[in-house]
Amino acid sequence: MWQTKENVAGVVFQPTAKDTHEGNRMLLTLLVDSYCAAWSTENAQQRRALLLPIWSDGATYTDPTVHTTGAEELLAHIAGIQSKHPGARIVRTSNVDVHHDVARFAWKFVMPDGSSLPEGLDIAFLDAEQKRLTRIIGFFGSLKPA
Repeated sequence: MWQTKENVAGVVFQPTAKDTHEGNRMLLTLLVDSYCAAWSTENAQQRRALLLPIWSDGATYTDPTVHTTGAEELLAHIAGIQSKHPGARIVRTSNVDVHHDVARFAWKFVMPDGSSLPEGLDIAFLDAEQKRLTRIIGFFGSLKPA
């Protein structure tokens, strides 16, 4: 993601692991926010415009109710959820926590009246070269204490 560059003083910038980590954190935050926006958009064309640039070919989405492969299957799944809950949206409720091209984030499904279903947690995988998501695994509800 980072490239070695020479500045005007002739100093070569060599990115550190921290620089790469911060760049991936910022990139994954942008991708996650676009992904949440795609879930929250009722308009199919807008949803497609939000999802296609961030979703790798053959990327998968899996939650307890469904497993999709590719953008078309995920778009169809989101459309089905939107038809059952018109006007509902996915709201990210945590920071995007990142390491090694993997992120986790919490979210909630908010109904138009402001009520919400139990929160969830998604794990997202990044193809850093393509700058696209390759896989998301979703969990519903909070973890139960041991």
